[in-house]
Amino acid sequence: MAGVDARALGLKIQRTFTSLLPVDEGRKGSCRRCGQCCKLAFDCPFYDGKGCVVYSLRPPQCRKYPRTKEESIVQDCGFIFGD
Repeated sequence: MAGVDARALGLKIQRTFTSLLPVDEGRKGSCRRCGQCCKLAFDCPFYDGKGCVVYSLRPPQCRKYPRTKEESIVQDCGFIFGD
């Protein structure tokens, strides 16, 4: 995994383990389906370059991204966090 962003990889692993926790109540918005989070640390095998091919069946770590403001490292993904 040469060239992998260590922070992004760590957050992707963290998302897997925290995906069963609830989403922050202050999260507003919706997924823009931009695919940016599908490319964090490594390319998701379900992202075909245009979108998620399993979008309606995507796993919890994808469905809940970003679960918290701290977890949000993709700019303009469609979600914002309020108070």
